[in-house]
Amino acid sequence: MTTNKKTARLAGFLYLIVVLTGIFSLMYVPSHLVVWDNPLSTLQNIRDLNSLFRWGIVAESLCFTAFLLLPLVLYKLLAKVNQYYAVAMVALAIPSVPILFSNLSNKFAILELLENGTPATGQLPNEIMFYLHQFNNGNLIGQNFWALWLFPLGWLIYTSGILPKILGGLLMLGSIGYYLDFLGRIVFPDYGHFGISDYMTLPASIGEIGTCLWLLLMGAREYPMVTSRQ
Repeated sequence: MTTNKKTARLAGFLYLIVVLTGIFSLMYVPSHLVVWDNPLSTLQNIRDLNSLFRWGIVAESLCFTAFLLLPLVLYKLLAKVNQYYAVAMVALAIPSVPILFSNLSNKFAILELLENGTPATGQLPNEIMFYLHQFNNGNLIGQNFWALWLFPLGWLIYTSGILPKILGGLLMLGSIGYYLDFLGRIVFPDYGHFGISDYMTLPASIGEIGTCLWLLLMGAREYPMVTSRQ
């Protein structure tokens, strides 16, 4: 039981890093810098708040590093439930990390443009918006794996008996919603205007934050005597 709690709390700590750095870099920073329909304002914001833009890159690097370790710790915690599902969880999570790290090259390209680019009256604002759109496209590719890894994780939690079943159910439901959101953004050019698009990833957000807090604060119960369902 002690080992389970320690492993669970380590997973919760890594999950907390992912959640906090993800919120900061993917929500807080863009909300202060990016005006999608105004390239000149976006350029000026990034120039005026250059340190915030750079700290966003640092936060993303921490997020991706923690996300690389998180499924490995969760594997240690949950592999007793079903090793095949646990392997699938890791296999579906880890490929997103090199994709997202390479995607940061778009942010570094923006920094390069700010140092060596043409004046704001030229093409610089549009070039910066191009790289920001490319960054979003790269994140969309990563979303394929962010969505898929949640299903085996949710199933493992739901059937484990060491964590609340509702968390596993939310993660599985969130996986489906997250993946449908991924497909919607590819198939429908005006998907963002659909009212449902604001809610598709909500179960995943609730499930992930709930799982993070439960692991960190409560740990995990001990396994029943018979745990393997392989």
